[in-house]
Amino acid sequence: MIEVLSLPVSDRDLADLAALLVDVVDGGASTSFLPPLAPERAAAWWRGALSSEPAPLTLVVRDELGICATVQLCPAWAPNQPHRAEIAKLLVHRRARRRGLGRALMDAVEARAAAAGFTLLTLDTRRGDVADGLYRALGWTVGGVIPGYAIDRHGVPHDTVYFYKQLPAR
Repeated sequence: MIEVLSLPVSDRDLADLAALLVDVVDGGASTSFLPPLAPERAAAWWRGALSSEPAPLTLVVRDELGICATVQLCPAWAPNQPHRAEIAKLLVHRRARRRGLGRALMDAVEARAAAAGFTLLTLDTRRGDVADGLYRALGWTVGGVIPGYAIDRHGVPHDTVYFYKQLPAR
């Protein structure tokens, strides 16, 4: 069900990831972008994100229409933070919601992070979003809230919650 995205990414997978990002943005998720998000811009963002250094580990879930959910594990770039990684772009297509894919992806990415030797994970989300509740339910700790951090599609500022999770050392 959950697989590691093979790199270099295929044209089909890039198109699926772009469509997924467009869908969640159109659905109102706070994912750094505002609607309308052109598929070409979404694809360009994915191209850059998947080729960054250090390379992120990208997990995906596919259904009969293609990639319907994803999450990334992004190792910290700083030499003094080899123990830390960020969780980014937990995205679930509207057609695939309410099936536990977000939780399953988080469980899988945390397991991969622990196996890779990471002992500290961080992430952020819009306060009050479904993801906010999910991270709390999965045992993540609130590190802080920044008021008015980003705007929504209507130009209204919203708060961002920063979370962290400590993993046991191997």
